[in-house]
Amino acid sequence: MANILIADDEKAIRKTLREILEFEGYNVSEAEDGAKALSMIHENDYDLVLCDIKMPKVDGMEVLTRAMVDSPDTPFIMISGHGTVENAVEATKKGAFDFISKPPDLNRLLITIRNGLDKANLMIETKVLKRKVGKTREIIGDSPAIKKIKDTIDRVAPSEARVLITGDNGTGKELVSRWIHEKSNRSNATLVEVNCAAMPGELIESELFGHEKGAFTSAIKTRIGKFEQAHGGTLFLDEIGDMSLAAQAKVLRALQEGKITRVGGDKDISVDVRVVAATNKDLLSEVEAGRFRLDLYHRLGVIIIHVPSLNERRDDVPLLAERFAKEICEDYGIPKKMLTPKAMEELKLMNWTGNIRELHNVMERLVILSGSKITEDEVRTYVTNTQAKDTPTDLFENFDKFQDFKEHIEKLFIEHKLKKFGWNVSKTAEVLDIQRSHLYNKIEKYDLKRAN
Repeated sequence: MANILIADDEKAIRKTLREILEFEGYNVSEAEDGAKALSMIHENDYDLVLCDIKMPKVDGMEVLTRAMVDSPDTPFIMISGHGTVENAVEATKKGAFDFISKPPDLNRLLITIRNGLDKANLMIETKVLKRKVGKTREIIGDSPAIKKIKDTIDRVAPSEARVLITGDNGTGKELVSRWIHEKSNRSNATLVEVNCAAMPGELIESELFGHEKGAFTSAIKTRIGKFEQAHGGTLFLDEIGDMSLAAQAKVLRALQEGKITRVGGDKDISVDVRVVAATNKDLLSEVEAGRFRLDLYHRLGVIIIHVPSLNERRDDVPLLAERFAKEICEDYGIPKKMLTPKAMEELKLMNWTGNIRELHNVMERLVILSGSKITEDEVRTYVTNTQAKDTPTDLFENFDKFQDFKEHIEKLFIEHKLKKFGWNVSKTAEVLDIQRSHLYNKIEKYDLKRAN
């Protein structure tokens, strides 16, 4: 049931309103002055606030103004024994849901409360839906590195310059690409995304450039490639360091001449595309190893934006953790859960090998398993301790047969490497120096699954 705060300096009014609202099934809290009300709003998550205008210490209008900063979606119903049209208009301008004169009419009060709660629920549902279908999420952070990235996006986006985004898996390279598109002159056109690491080398050319009917056995009809789909817009090539040399040559031609040729075709097709690429690899090292074209590197890297790991910007962890906790609570339809200062410090000390993606998963775990507040004990219980490694003695005692022990270690090792490289099977197989088909067999054998 909804949590409602009554802020009024008249004890009799508070008592009457509490009895009425508790009879209706609401959970009710009380504040005898404006200062107390602000403190309670800051520390707790209320679904609705009934607030008197004339109160000691801090008046109701000031409470409304300051509360709207921290809790803009909380419905405020202002009540006053000296109600005027001017007061009602002022309260509405400051964000109040409604204004009621004292003594309040019981039926009107209950209807207004119900309508206020319904509106708040609709606003939360709308935010959740917009976040799920929206193009972009906010880039969160106040660290110098994030401020520099935001400034670079503002400068680069309106131009036609190609951008290369570098950084580890899970740092938010895709989000940077989306903001470049959103702030560009092409924002009304399409942003087309291609994960170059997620498809076999023999299919990447067909994916990018399309193919003609009959170009190969399964080409039963003509297919439009990503370059053509992105005509007039932006093409985001994620993990471009995993692209085959043959595909790199065709991408280079498309960038140089603004033309492509479908697989199995002989007709040049003009395309007007802005390319933004991203990679978790050191492309210059890849060039030296003969796996990436130097001329393509220079074509892509007109502007280079490096996205730092979360360990490099630990001061942003509290901002990210609070935002994720709020969004996850909204997604699950549960009251907002606050993190204590010590819990924040515990999170800042963690080793974030999975970066932003790992932090989001951790916050989802804490929101589900924690109480009304997320404390440092819960962080240690549900996060820190789960990452602690077994001592060799403990590990050895769990196995009698050498084969069982060897398979256990192999499973943990492969799972760790897959997570490290964002479940990029090609990259993981390359690092492990085994055939990709062999790695797939191991994944199937140990029933390894990627966490959502």
